[in-house]
Amino acid sequence: MKQLTSALLVLCALTLPACEQAFAPAAEALLIAPPLGLPALPIPPDSPLTRARIDLGRTLFMDRRLSHNNTLSCAMCHVPEQGFTSHELGTAIGLEGQSIRRNSPTIYNVAYVEQLFHDGREFSLENQAWGPLLAGNEMANPSIGYVIEKIKVLPEYAGRFEKAFNGRGPDMQTVGQALASYQRTLVSANSRFDRWHFGKEQGALTAEEKAGFELFSGKAGCSSCHLVGDKQALFSDNRFHNSGIGYARSMGPAKKHRVQLAPGVFVDVEDKALNAFEQPLPDVGRYEVTLDPADSWAYRTPILRNVALTSPYMHDGSLATLDDVIEFYDGGGIDNPQKDPLLRPLGLTTQEKRALLAFLGSLTGDNVAQQVAEARATQPGDRPPAHDPASTFRRSY
Repeated sequence: MKQLTSALLVLCALTLPACEQAFAPAAEALLIAPPLGLPALPIPPDSPLTRARIDLGRTLFMDRRLSHNNTLSCAMCHVPEQGFTSHELGTAIGLEGQSIRRNSPTIYNVAYVEQLFHDGREFSLENQAWGPLLAGNEMANPSIGYVIEKIKVLPEYAGRFEKAFNGRGPDMQTVGQALASYQRTLVSANSRFDRWHFGKEQGALTAEEKAGFELFSGKAGCSSCHLVGDKQALFSDNRFHNSGIGYARSMGPAKKHRVQLAPGVFVDVEDKALNAFEQPLPDVGRYEVTLDPADSWAYRTPILRNVALTSPYMHDGSLATLDDVIEFYDGGGIDNPQKDPLLRPLGLTTQEKRALLAFLGSLTGDNVAQQVAEARATQPGDRPPAHDPASTFRRSY
């Protein structure tokens, strides 16, 4: 027993410094005051925000070399100038032109999202970052270790992880924390709506926009899922709903798809013509996470802030404009066995639809240009590693 106790004491003595180093609080931790209209920023106790971590995460986010063939960055699907999504594509395109089955969601205010991805399969930004890095049809890295070893040999990152993480270099946790730190700063509010509704600035909205908010909260029923509180508004319930779009895409009859051949050049082709190139990817929504049939074709309620900047819409990008979205919900969605009972035909007039559209345009935050400029000012470098990490790796211990 004494030998066992001594061994445990030695083990604790050896591992304690590493644990203290990994989780030591950063002296320069930042406190970000939420803008008007948003609640306090949720920050994990073991992943404090610091300037070094935020800057490092922004560089990683913009770096194309984090994909397997050094061509695709996070910012190429979440384009800063396009609301941190992609206007040109309904569903994203991954490495070497591979199709991705869902739309690139905006990451504005992603810090407030409780369950990430359209189906809610991940629970922290630190872990979520690894999904696209490893997905075979996205950035397609073969392993976690491959990404880490590549970062280690890129000269632009020399010493930056150690500075940001108390001497700790790039690893699975620090890479995730760096990317999460940057994404948590993409907070955007203090919109004209906020200044009117929460700041009591009566002239901040037009009469039509105010009428649109009345519809949003009343006849149109939008606020049943896109919540607005007394002091703040996420414009989301952080829950999952079936509108029928996923059902129709999976279970509906064969139809034609609009395919982009070049910028501004589209053709309509039938399903069977596409099958020779790439089979349609199955998508049952939230069911894939919970295995509960009641969750079939349900997807997370998006935050509507900056919604005028984040087209196209819905989990599959199938609605190109906000006018299309309003028309879809005015019709009550698409009937199916699991359709959310909150959806019903609304009977909106043309004038009411215009007012609702005008209101949605008032939700754009006041710092969008600043967020874009900061992203584009980042220069991650573009020279790939001199040698592939897989061919040069040697264990250092």
